[in-house]
Amino acid sequence: MNAENSLKVDADRLWATIDRSAQIGRFRDTGLRRLAVSSEDKEMRDLFVAWVREDGCAVEVDAVGNIFARRPGSDPNLPPVAIGSHLDTQICGGRYDGVLGVMCGLEVIRTLNDRSIQTRRAIEVIVWTNEEGARFSPPLMGSLAFAHRLPLAQALDTKDDAGLRFGDELERIGYAGKAPLGNHPLDCYFELHIEQAPHLDREGCDIGIVVGGYKTLALRIDIRGETSHSGGTPMADRRNALVGAGYLIAGVNDIGLAYAAERGRTTSPRIECFPNLPGIIPEHVRLIVDFRHPDTAGFDRMHADIKQAIAAAEAKARVAIEVTEGWSWGTSLFAPECIELLKATAVELGIPYREMLSQAGHDAYAVAELAPSVMIFTPCRDGISHNTTEEIDRARTLPGANLLLNAALKRANRSS
Repeated sequence: MNAENSLKVDADRLWATIDRSAQIGRFRDTGLRRLAVSSEDKEMRDLFVAWVREDGCAVEVDAVGNIFARRPGSDPNLPPVAIGSHLDTQICGGRYDGVLGVMCGLEVIRTLNDRSIQTRRAIEVIVWTNEEGARFSPPLMGSLAFAHRLPLAQALDTKDDAGLRFGDELERIGYAGKAPLGNHPLDCYFELHIEQAPHLDREGCDIGIVVGGYKTLALRIDIRGETSHSGGTPMADRRNALVGAGYLIAGVNDIGLAYAAERGRTTSPRIECFPNLPGIIPEHVRLIVDFRHPDTAGFDRMHADIKQAIAAAEAKARVAIEVTEGWSWGTSLFAPECIELLKATAVELGIPYREMLSQAGHDAYAVAELAPSVMIFTPCRDGISHNTTEEIDRARTLPGANLLLNAALKRANRSS
């Protein structure tokens, strides 16, 4: 293969599918609010399933709602080459996070159909359930369950803030599937995604070949104090759980700043407080702390510092703090043979690229524990993501789509 005889996606068709997606769950005009297993999610799922069936794919849905759309290969005994991402969004989400990867996978199938190209291995487009974790936690729920890192019963019993159960909502929208969970061999897995950081955009490079990810850990933190009158209780006698949370949030942020030169990151993304009323000192706070670092040694140092910050907040606020690990990712390396395939294909296509790490979490991390996996990043304007103003440039996105198409075709047709 060379640049002259390589395949290219239909850019107008790809953009039309993205634009159609952008009308389902539209939020603040430019963004999306399409939470997992919501009515909007159902509408988008139904449209995707209709599209892939029109394109000749067989569709299966597993017990957590992951969708598998398979274009058959000439040898049905070989596992498929998979391309995947997600269609759910954040509560103030953009049009491209997850969506671009699914639509590029769909466009791979459509382009092969246009050319009547038969592949030896099937090509399968996967829509993972609840990647974002915006309504039900943990994030990456569908791919973690597929990889047997999250028990099915735990996933199905998870409740959102309104007390609605994930399994019941999955049934309600018609995507509690019958396919066995995780009993689904893959030859390999490709995921294309916007970078969600500014590096490609600022450098003028249109392709990032992802060679690994930041090691990430989310901690669920339970802080218990004591309710009392906010006027009558002497300051020295107070055991204010919210104050303990405040000390910890500030401490965690300081740790992130201290590790910024090493590209470390810390976040306190969610807090719940009880009773959360005027006149009462709060007795109970639930908090999530998320930290990440590009190398294991730095991650371990950060973890030690966060443990010290927890102990300091506990002592200073006179509260009890209990910590449990919520979820983690970024420890599985992407497959060298898949990385080399992308690099070689990019060279053949004449597309410049850079190797990079992913700072965000992606379903590919979970899938990498089961099958050779790799990611392609495309530029995200100004690095803005998880935001309604998230934007991409068509001309700078198409090289990644074409790299995905040609690499997936080569992998699907390989002889061994």
